[in-house]
Amino acid sequence: MFGFLKMAACAAAFCLLAAAPLTAQPAWVTNPHATLNRQAYVAAVGAGNSLHAAEMDALRALVSVFGINVQSVVEITTLYREAVTGGVTVWTEQTDFRSEIETSAQMDNLVGAEARYRWYDGRGTHFVLAVLGRGRAVMLYSNRIMANQDVISNLANIPATQRNTIDAFARYQSAAAFADMNFVYGEILVFLGAPWHETLIRGEYFRQRARETARAIPIGINVRGANDVAAGRIRGAFAQVITDEFGFLTGGSNPRFVLNVDVDMQPAERGGTPPIPGVTISLAWIEMLVDIRANLVDNATGAVLLPFDFNFRGAGRSSLFDAEQAAINEAAQRIRRDYGDRLSRLAPRQ
Repeated sequence: MFGFLKMAACAAAFCLLAAAPLTAQPAWVTNPHATLNRQAYVAAVGAGNSLHAAEMDALRALVSVFGINVQSVVEITTLYREAVTGGVTVWTEQTDFRSEIETSAQMDNLVGAEARYRWYDGRGTHFVLAVLGRGRAVMLYSNRIMANQDVISNLANIPATQRNTIDAFARYQSAAAFADMNFVYGEILVFLGAPWHETLIRGEYFRQRARETARAIPIGINVRGANDVAAGRIRGAFAQVITDEFGFLTGGSNPRFVLNVDVDMQPAERGGTPPIPGVTISLAWIEMLVDIRANLVDNATGAVLLPFDFNFRGAGRSSLFDAEQAAINEAAQRIRRDYGDRLSRLAPRQ
């Protein structure tokens, strides 16, 4: 019995030892600048149930110290960088800013920030002190602004022969995205005491140029494989996205850019496959199998821009006519909902 109690006492002592912090609580946990020069550093404390969570919380706290909206940069869901190979402009996705705001966004926008100190309280909470050196940050953000300015200049320097093209539209929109980034960095520099960059051009200037470009570009829409009613509804859904959300014209005589839409709609019995030729399906309950493919084509070069497709099984109806109408309605809804996101990969919407 004595031996058992002794073992229990030892175990309890071990648990208390394990629960206790390895060191006394450092002063920076309650005062981030307790051991740092405010003139040289910006600091913030974060806490979490893991070291990683505490680091992310510290970076979020550091963002709030600056009083900037980092999410304004993160919401630029897709950026494009221009790569010129053999005189041909190629747009490639840059996905650095797709990450959620709680993780890499902070790291990406607070260049030079580091987790200087870490402390565990022994009761399940980790603390991290995030630090950003003012001098180094001024240099890094100034360099970022200058690098972005070079990118903006290259994007906006569009030859006269290329100005009324979708490529020009995308370049202006991308220039706007980089300009928005520069203003966020400029706000950080102001907070750090560096001079405001008066030469920065706001992103809205380039978005206006993009809108002007879009209004000069007619896009034709050809719908094939559907009856007149379905073709009209589908054409109208695409036109609504192209004109209302992005400002392009539609129609025109022999336009350079054409959206070719191929529609395949087949009736099927509930849960069944399309009918075999020559075999009559039951008309008791009909569903439509719908497949739509849309390719935006540059007729001057033959290039296909942003292919778009989707398919679905429509809601069942008791007649072929009703099943077709339900399928057309759903197709139009999907186009209005999803095609704008597809075009956003050509140029981010703001």
